Amino acid sequence: MESTVGQFTIDRIDHNARLDVFLARVCHISRSKVQKYIKQSGVEINNETTYVPHAFLETGDVVEVADVRFPYQKDETITDVDPMEKKGELPQLDILFEDENVIVLNKAAGVLVHPTPSSNEYTLMDALIEHTPGIAEVGDKPEERAGIVHRLDRMTSGVMIAAKTQEAFDDLKHKFQKRFVYKKYRALVAGSLQKDYDTVLFKIVRSKSAGRMVARPESQEGKEASTDYEVIQRYANATEVDVDLHTGRTHQIRAHFHALGNPVVGDPLYVIKSVKQIPFPRLWLHAYQLTLALPGKHEARTFTVPLPPELTELTDRLHKV
Repeated sequence: MESTVGQFTIDRIDHNARLDVFLARVCHISRSKVQKYIKQSGVEINNETTYVPHAFLETGDVVEVADVRFPYQKDETITDVDPMEKKGELPQLDILFEDENVIVLNKAAGVLVHPTPSSNEYTLMDALIEHTPGIAEVGDKPEERAGIVHRLDRMTSGVMIAAKTQEAFDDLKHKFQKRFVYKKYRALVAGSLQKDYDTVLFKIVRSKSAGRMVARPESQEGKEASTDYEVIQRYANATEVDVDLHTGRTHQIRAHFHALGNPVVGDPLYVIKSVKQIPFPRLWLHAYQLTLALPGKHEARTFTVPLPPELTELTDRLHKV
């Protein structure tokens, strides 16, 4: 992280960090004090003022604080999370396939893929290193995302692939960047979608006021994003869809269906108050299929994982229409 007095440029390790968590950590101030400051005085992100403590940050964002000292008491200071003091249990690896180059696995909902500045819990990355110690040296920044080529949100379950060697990492990274990897998801969204199938092309931009991604049909700003969906089953107050991603933007599925007026069931961040919600303890979103040519191979291979029981248990209780 590069900084000047009152100015911080966000690097990759703080990508997707909350504004209040980030400032509390780098300024050694309690988060409650930071939250109060943001709400009262505001903080600039890329020259736009936000009063939202939970705004999420992206790599390259420039955060400016009018008074980096923040009035605070000595007993309110905090220290960085010690990465050596892990809490909880090491996640269990549900391995679907493994060779000398890669590990393909089924990630459970609730598991964090890689460490974040605000958490000291064990992650999928820790479990991968425990399983194959050499992974600790693999990646562009292995201390942050060893072996991790792509990620799933914490509350999204499903198939992922990790690299065991640097050569495999570079190969997979190239394929993801060139969109030679095909990902399919199953989602349950609130309400009734107007079309049985469609392609959503809304650009996605990070909202500094709402603390999440925003997809706006009329916006000329943001990153290109393409999502195909097909209705699998309609219910009285929800719709189950099959989803193909042609791009891999942050929260792409969640932001696109929110923009359509049909947020993903169980999503605490992308909520529409006027849409009837189905109470559910996790995000009803599952990455069920991944297709790609593995490093050193020419033919594409498909890995598929079934829906977790808790997802099917909910749809089994819903009234079909």
